[in-house]
Amino acid sequence: MDAQENKTNQNLNAKEQSLVKISSLTATGNLESLKLQLNAGLDSGLTINEIKEALVQLYAYCGFPRSLNAINTFKSVLDKRKAKGINDLEGKKIIVGNTVEDKYEQGRKTLEELTKMPQTKPAKGFGEFAPRIDVFLKEHLFADIFVSDVLTFQQREIVTISALASLDGVDAQLQSHINMGKNTGITENQLAQLADLVQESVNKTQANTVRKIIGKPLVPIIKSDIMIRISEIEIVPEFLEEYKSILKEEASASVKLEKGVIAIFPMFQQKNPTQIRIVEIYADKDAYQFHLQTPHFQHYKTSTLKMVKSLNLVDMESLDKETMSLIFDKIK
Repeated sequence: MDAQENKTNQNLNAKEQSLVKISSLTATGNLESLKLQLNAGLDSGLTINEIKEALVQLYAYCGFPRSLNAINTFKSVLDKRKAKGINDLEGKKIIVGNTVEDKYEQGRKTLEELTKMPQTKPAKGFGEFAPRIDVFLKEHLFADIFVSDVLTFQQREIVTISALASLDGVDAQLQSHINMGKNTGITENQLAQLADLVQESVNKTQANTVRKIIGKPLVPIIKSDIMIRISEIEIVPEFLEEYKSILKEEASASVKLEKGVIAIFPMFQQKNPTQIRIVEIYADKDAYQFHLQTPHFQHYKTSTLKMVKSLNLVDMESLDKETMSLIFDKIK
């Protein structure tokens, strides 16, 4: 009983945590953060070939472009580490060819092992409607890719669940792979930890897709102490163009570099361009205090002091926090 309890409460180890983050960042195309996590993954003990296998497998879930971009990023990371004298472990040899006589049957049996359910030929529904996709699924994904034992089935499901949890609109597939992951030994405690890592790498909304499926409490998207402010600024006319340039740079850096900055949206009045208005939204008051200490804000503050004729900060309250997550979403 103690052994069962320990297994239930088991956490993801360092290598598994790295696989979660690498998969999430690959799926969302965040290559700058991916560089950091690829380095962290190698430092945690992942071999070169284990990471290669994860990135190759991900093409089946997030497409060739994201997979190829991640693979090229990984190559550049390895080149830089090698130049620094870091010799990373190559790991178990990757099998490229798959010479089994009946790949479809091989893939079908793999899927039966993962799902613990009989798999018909063709698969019901989509397989009957589009037989070619059923063949690709069985012969390529669950045969050609899964035949390599560089990653275990459990590790492969961690990779898949992490990627699907990071993508919007694939809840049905995520549900299926969470079930498969449990069949390989992934515990609900590990899935809850996986959700936390997806939240860290992507966002709360995507992490909540996992939490909802496994019956864990959802994390509120909008914090109760979210901070919303409108800055009303009048600029000395002779400094207007210089001020706008500095403000544009500061606003861009804040949104890109600070997780707690939801929006810094500068505007000016059409009929009176020296009248600047900035909509500022911070996740909470701590995020705002952190923002005030950043180098980009300090540069903005000190370099524009002589340019500002007047400043009025108006704190606001949202009428509808439930729909705030849609802000600026349609602009995509």
